[in-house]
Amino acid sequence: MLIPITPHGTRELIAISVLCGLLAWGLALVAWPLVLLPAALWLFAVSFFRDPERKPPADPQLMVSPADGVVADIVELPRTDLLAEPCVRVGVFLSVLNVHVNRCPWSAKVAALKHQPGEFLDARHPEVSTRNEAQEIRFEATFPFVVRQVAGLIARRIVCPLAVGQSLGRGERMGMIKFGSRTELIVPLRLRPEVLVKVGDTVSGTSTPLIRLPASATSA
Repeated sequence: MLIPITPHGTRELIAISVLCGLLAWGLALVAWPLVLLPAALWLFAVSFFRDPERKPPADPQLMVSPADGVVADIVELPRTDLLAEPCVRVGVFLSVLNVHVNRCPWSAKVAALKHQPGEFLDARHPEVSTRNEAQEIRFEATFPFVVRQVAGLIARRIVCPLAVGQSLGRGERMGMIKFGSRTELIVPLRLRPEVLVKVGDTVSGTSTPLIRLPASATSA
């Protein structure tokens, strides 16, 4: 069965395939079992750029996880750069073993994009959200919400192909962060969001609901 691969990894996979092929050829001249080393590296690269199909839950009031990984923190904030009101933030840490394609948590339109230059602290550092390079995306549905893609110690490239005015469905792909990172979902507190996960929970993009919103919050 073929592994679905994100197009955002095409360039890296071509380069890694050439490199691993040359290594395998050279190592085979020394001792053929050594060929397993570049083969393992190639399989890891393919696994990193995998992009499985996911189906969102049937309940229309659920905001789904924008990423695979582990819930790192759940914090209330007075505001963010693109959401100037009290809100709750659910941060998801992605290790190098997770799927790194990010998904849209709710059907909405891109209202604003803001790139934040910064450092490359480990994605588990307590100040990573304020100090690291990040891409903040404000979405508008019947309410606003924000998704933040945060770079990490190893993750140094955020891919965000979105444009202002673009519409996405719940669970639709919205970019990725390469090689370990953090993704955050930020929702206004006035909506009375019910957070359905706790710190330490393992989540999957699109499949795992993070927040339930009351019907009154989502009606036009």
